[in-house]
Amino acid sequence: MTEAPAKIRCDACPVMCYIAPGQTGACDRYANADGRIIRTDPVVLLSHTVEAGARVVPFAARDWDGSPVPADAFVTGIGSGTTYPDYKPAPFIVSSQVEGADMVTVVTEAIFSYCGVKVKIDTDRFLGPEGAIVRAQGEPVGHVTTAEYGSQMLSLGGVHHLTGGGKAEGRVTCAAMLALCNGGAVELTIDGGSTVVVQAGQAPVVDGVRERRMRVGCGSATIGMFAVQWRGLVDEVVVVDDHITGVVSEHQAGKVIGWEPSGIKIKGHRSTPGRYFRVSEPGQGWGGTRLTDPLEILGEWNPKKGARPGLRLLMVSTTGEQYAYYVLDDDLRPVQHELPGNLRKTVELIDENCEPSLCTVLFVGGAGGSLRAGVAKNPVRLTRSVQGGVTRLTSGGAETFVWPGGGITFMVDVTRLPKGAFGYVPTPALVAPLEFTLPREAYLAMGGHEDSIRSLEEAMAEGGEYPTAARVEPWP
Repeated sequence: MTEAPAKIRCDACPVMCYIAPGQTGACDRYANADGRIIRTDPVVLLSHTVEAGARVVPFAARDWDGSPVPADAFVTGIGSGTTYPDYKPAPFIVSSQVEGADMVTVVTEAIFSYCGVKVKIDTDRFLGPEGAIVRAQGEPVGHVTTAEYGSQMLSLGGVHHLTGGGKAEGRVTCAAMLALCNGGAVELTIDGGSTVVVQAGQAPVVDGVRERRMRVGCGSATIGMFAVQWRGLVDEVVVVDDHITGVVSEHQAGKVIGWEPSGIKIKGHRSTPGRYFRVSEPGQGWGGTRLTDPLEILGEWNPKKGARPGLRLLMVSTTGEQYAYYVLDDDLRPVQHELPGNLRKTVELIDENCEPSLCTVLFVGGAGGSLRAGVAKNPVRLTRSVQGGVTRLTSGGAETFVWPGGGITFMVDVTRLPKGAFGYVPTPALVAPLEFTLPREAYLAMGGHEDSIRSLEEAMAEGGEYPTAARVEPWP
């Protein structure tokens, strides 16, 4: 009786899969090829001299002569393999010369249990109350955080969702983050709010409607920008906004150019002249409010302060999507009329100044853990070098923002990485590419793995710990 080929154990992550011949592990990143663990995806090299497309070249091929790889090739962490278990050096420690200086780039795929995704959604629509739970496939994966200028912000992932809840919560959180980081679309539902389809670099879809633009500013800012355009065409302008509704006759911008009082009264919390808070609850209507009829926020007009029959009123939202034109009748009640052509141009100007509505996805990871041992024998020196600006940290070749303070906490815009840059392991955790670049002298001073430093040519000839191929791509 013929014995079945033996499974072999993969030690590239904490799951430690036993992989049968011709099969991959649970992460689909490593496979058993003829009794040897190989990396299934090619390591990605970036080059400024490659203009389009991509080509695959073999690592550790006996007939490789170096010709397929551009001289300026930069080895990224994408497809490189991990340092796990972290006592061993990083998969690639590559020497190079940059403007005549001897440099070292330490390349690895980092396993992140401590990671998350920050999502910026350009919309005035009410997505949900601050602090509300965000769900994917019914599982909690994050929460709504502070709204910023013209955008709603979500915080997704993090160690508590990945490992602190049930298995389904961790699995769904990991899958949602992986999809977002690799440019996929993810449907999210917000408790007490909306359903949103989010995709990096694309317009959000809120409750089935694709957003087109973000607001030009709050109501007060809109008046500051366009009061001069309205002067002489209309007697009063109200810019309806969930946060700060503006009234041009009271606003300083109107006062400076000689705007006459109109006797208008706004139902809301008056802040400074011409600026009102809480004119309505947030919603899907005018300017991110619940309003479908903007007249709801108006009180009685005061003839002692300028109200008169024939007074012309323009009400408009902060995107120019909603607008209405009224004239006061003999009883000082606003009666709607067709918008005059000259005022229509001013509404179109608001629209023109609104930027496209997009979703931005930032991966956030804490790289202050044991992966540092794959870079240096004294890990805290790497932290200090990154924080001190001696070591440059990139992710898949993309610039990162490193947070001040302890550890190495960084953020990167996922659209600046090559496609498919992120992976996962079913612990669950995300896998992200990292590159640490620093002067060779500084690397040796921090206790770097000197014996593992290779030139690009040597790295190509030898390959990494796990046999793989290389893909040369243009810089994104």
